[in-house]
Amino acid sequence: MNPFKESPKSIRDTIMDWATMYPKPYNKMTVDPYTKVRIILMNGIEVEAVIFKHQFHRNCDNNDLRRELALMRRIEQQQQKHINWLKPIDETALETTIGYEHVAVDLTAWLAQNEPNPYVKQALDFALLEDFDHLYRYANLLDLDEQIPAQQLVKSYVDITPGRPTIAEHRFPFDSVKHPIDFKTADNQTKLNILIITAGEQQTMNFYMNIGNTYYNDLGRQLYQEIAMIEEQHVTHYGSLLDPKCTWLENLLLHEYTECYLYYSFYMDEQDPNVKSVWEMHLQQEIAHLHKAVELLHKYENKDWQQVIPGGDFPKLLQFHDTRDYVRNILGEQILLTANREQYAPVEDLPKNHDFFFYQDKVNHDVGNVASHKVIERHQQKFSMDYRAESKPNPVSELMDRTKDNTRIARTQAVTV
Repeated sequence: MNPFKESPKSIRDTIMDWATMYPKPYNKMTVDPYTKVRIILMNGIEVEAVIFKHQFHRNCDNNDLRRELALMRRIEQQQQKHINWLKPIDETALETTIGYEHVAVDLTAWLAQNEPNPYVKQALDFALLEDFDHLYRYANLLDLDEQIPAQQLVKSYVDITPGRPTIAEHRFPFDSVKHPIDFKTADNQTKLNILIITAGEQQTMNFYMNIGNTYYNDLGRQLYQEIAMIEEQHVTHYGSLLDPKCTWLENLLLHEYTECYLYYSFYMDEQDPNVKSVWEMHLQQEIAHLHKAVELLHKYENKDWQQVIPGGDFPKLLQFHDTRDYVRNILGEQILLTANREQYAPVEDLPKNHDFFFYQDKVNHDVGNVASHKVIERHQQKFSMDYRAESKPNPVSELMDRTKDNTRIARTQAVTV
């Protein structure tokens, strides 16, 4: 499929009325977890589209161009509401959060498995283990507070077991900044992967920033606060891979192409007829936006779209599938890694005066007051063990004990696997 070869509709003809924009929500008890994953991701993609176009608008002095952005942005806003309101009234914020972390695990694993650039793949594998642990921490909160096993929500699509412990993920900000990728030479799949994961992690950060303080007890509020700080690290981590040399109009084209790619991927893979119709409608809207971006790039920069996205044919479509074996393998191999400026290193190999230890001492000097640890400890106190849903035992022996939360691995030195 090549969206550049499709015949676009008029953008004006794609404006929705209220009845169209308010969708039929899914049933939280029967929805396929991958349908929910697609919805959460596409909500984040549309939020990124809106935020990007607002930033473009604020950094542009041509009102004719700004009017074109305003029209596209208004449609993106309608699309975001159309998608986000698929969430049903009876789904709690914490149940939705389990979905967010399911997205983070299976999306990151799929992107890593299909990433041709080794540096980008390492960035994906590294943060994968952290979101994997977030799923485990939130699942314990859900079971502790509501006695709802998270496995009911994710079914057997993803394991719920410790990853790189959240307490070990807190790093000095300098270590989240990575080398940017040259989009002039990068594979189209790499460009898509970076844009997708940055938008997805940004939406998770925004979600926790805005709903975390609405949780009904202190422990939950503290857990959202802590994990939201890790999401800030992840957005910096992934966002630093984007090519800062791309112009605003080149970035506009890349954003629209990414949306077309995802809507087409999900339209081809979606089993829910109601949600499939949403993907189909939005695909047609985004094809119109893509062609407008082509027009604007040529008009204002005298560039052809082929200079930004050679060929234009979609690479392998994004189709969610079982990634449990892949995640277990990465966990077993990379549990001890931390970030070391633009690279990665085992915590054991860092010098004693590394910024990692400075930052850890600043935020985690009182381990007993760290929410991601407290939630497991509380669950163990109440139920004698943590909550897990494992298809196989955790691949890291130090993380197998269900009666004690390991706060030293990947965080302190003299811990080996």
